[in-house]
Amino acid sequence: MAKFFGTIGYGETKETRPGIWEEQIIEREYFGDVLQNNRRLESGAYLNDNLNISNRISIVADPFAYENFHAMRYVTWMGTKWKVTNIEVLHPRMILTIGGVFNEQPGEIT
Repeated sequence: MAKFFGTIGYGETKETRPGIWEEQIIEREYFGDVLQNNRRLESGAYLNDNLNISNRISIVADPFAYENFHAMRYVTWMGTKWKVTNIEVLHPRMILTIGGVFNEQPGEIT
């Protein structure tokens, strides 16, 4: 089993100006294990194929992760930010399933 150390991004919606709400990312670092390591290319209507992975990463969770697991947006793994598609809470760990590449677009809630 491969070891994991990386950043997890949490989305927090804040009022930046009166009546304007934007998602701001808070990053925290975690240790864990890579439980599953898969990739697939999806052909579509686009010029290039989409790269998706369906990896499962088990992290040692802290109190912040337990209180904010609903706000997890991405995991940085192998130099890329990947969307968190599923979270399984198994105290003292969380098992995160990650999928496609996370697209950061300032001011847009994903």
